Amino acid sequence: MFEIVSMRSLNPTVTEMEIYAPLVAKKAQAGQFVIVRATDEGERIPLTVADYDREKGTVKIIFQIVGATTYLLNTLKQGDKLADFVGPLGNPTETAGLKKVAVVGGGVGCAIAYPVAKKLHEQGAEVHSVVGFRNKDLVILEDEFKAVSDKYVLMSDDGTAGEKGLVTDALKKLIESGEKYDEVIAIGPVIMMKFVCKLTKEYDIKTVVSMNPIMIDGTGMCGGCRLTVGGKVKFACVDGPDFDGHQVDFDEAMSRGANYKEWERHKYEQTCNLFKKGVK
Repeated sequence: MFEIVSMRSLNPTVTEMEIYAPLVAKKAQAGQFVIVRATDEGERIPLTVADYDREKGTVKIIFQIVGATTYLLNTLKQGDKLADFVGPLGNPTETAGLKKVAVVGGGVGCAIAYPVAKKLHEQGAEVHSVVGFRNKDLVILEDEFKAVSDKYVLMSDDGTAGEKGLVTDALKKLIESGEKYDEVIAIGPVIMMKFVCKLTKEYDIKTVVSMNPIMIDGTGMCGGCRLTVGGKVKFACVDGPDFDGHQVDFDEAMSRGANYKEWERHKYEQTCNLFKKGVK
């Protein structure tokens, strides 16, 4: 069983957990993910490795409370144990040889972008982090990003945090000011990644995106996480989660991602009602 060593609320809907999982911590790298099951009867969900400590044997995960399982996870406390914590899965983000990179994160996607920025910083690369949120109440990991970034740009839709506007506005401003990037790494909502890639294609800047579609087993057997990349079918769990953003069919990914929204909302409301009635 995998004990919750610590947990903290990053904003009203986002929680960070530190899990004792020494075998996972020993091998984990930025860009990889784990499959988590809160209880023996629970569903399996993929969560990105947000950080790890090999000496302590712990792995941090960050999740947004949007469905039944994340709601259930958020009811757990320090000292409780998870039924499953499998990983690390997927391919690490490739950072070798990169000297100057713009890391673009949107919303809870910043939890995935942060370890990538940290890895680049530790390798000696110049890191420009551009992060965006809807408003100031949803900002996460600000101090952590600042610690690993040579330049940190915070954007918000309503202007209550950082500059008002979208991450694409900030990225375009940086590019047009003369910044030359070896690569842009964009992680966040699919629609955000789509428009980041549309922008960088105009400037012929290589862009990598981290895709997180519906996933079940995490080993390539179920086919639930399939994507179209460069006209070919790929599986995010084994071929990714990182892909050439200029080759990803984002419209198809968004369409497939919406297939289960009604069912997910029903399960979330059902779980909430059970907890309110004291049934666990």
